[in-house]
Amino acid sequence: MKFLDLAKVYIRSGAGGNGCISFRREKYIEYGGPDGGDGGNGGTVWAEAVDGLNTLIDFRYQQHFFARNGQPGMGRQRTGKDGDEIVLRVPVGTEILDEDQETVIADMTEVGQRVQLARGGNGGFGNLHFKSSTNQAPRRANPGQEGVERTLWLRLKLIADVGLLGMPNAGKSTFLAATSNARPKIADYPFTTLHPNLGVVGIDNVEFVIADIPGLIAGAHEGRGIGDRFLGHVERCAVLLHLVDGTSETVVEDYQTIIGELEAYGGELADKPRITALNKIDALDEEERAAALADLEQASGGPVMVMSGVSREGVQDVLRSLRSQIDADRLRHKPDTEEDTWRP
Repeated sequence: MKFLDLAKVYIRSGAGGNGCISFRREKYIEYGGPDGGDGGNGGTVWAEAVDGLNTLIDFRYQQHFFARNGQPGMGRQRTGKDGDEIVLRVPVGTEILDEDQETVIADMTEVGQRVQLARGGNGGFGNLHFKSSTNQAPRRANPGQEGVERTLWLRLKLIADVGLLGMPNAGKSTFLAATSNARPKIADYPFTTLHPNLGVVGIDNVEFVIADIPGLIAGAHEGRGIGDRFLGHVERCAVLLHLVDGTSETVVEDYQTIIGELEAYGGELADKPRITALNKIDALDEEERAAALADLEQASGGPVMVMSGVSREGVQDVLRSLRSQIDADRLRHKPDTEEDTWRP
């Protein structure tokens, strides 16, 4: 399934049906009076967060969603049928934005959450509605109310517990593949990851979700590379795991580049809890490992963990550190009979 995290849709609610002007005319009934029914209400457009979706790909093939109009009223006091509503089924984590792409209309964060996007028009009153003691034969009826037409943007922000950050080829996909059942594409060239990947990780009888996004480069907040487009997917994460390639000749510069892009992106992303890990230590000897670790600790001003997604050295310690940063209500407990997804 192709990943799509931004889609433009056009919606229109149904118009209400017109009221009817009618009089009862039957043989041997002298005073029939008005009997025009009301028009039916137009269909409403809704958005609903559903389980089992993790992409907006369905909205690439259908962008127009028009609800049905209400039927006009009819004689013999018959009310028109209401128009059928339309429901846009979106993944959990979808933001619904106005046409300016800035005004947030709704944030779909829970399964079953339902939001009204465009209300259907009311049906018009038939002449029966206007009958009174002083106006016993009204010859007026109301037209139905027009529907609402809108252009909206759907923007998906994956709901994950941990977000992976790092330069291209920092080993993020390898780490995800080593700790979960996810199978992202892994290769030795930059930008192997072209869209976010999710993996469920198990450690100490609890599970949490890790999101792997494409790597960042200098100037990403200005549109360079592709990682900046996906930074929104880690906005909802509880903790960030910043992987630094230990085999790089510019370890400190790589670290500072990612931190600079987080700060330039804005919001609360740079202030989220963050764990820094020196990756690919299996390719370093003791001296090189110690030198890279010392430089990175000095640059970050805090502790740095060491790990290797290939040899899995230090991976369990990193997972436990991540687990300690995630709120208990976000963790999913596993039955005691199940084994952890992670295996040494």
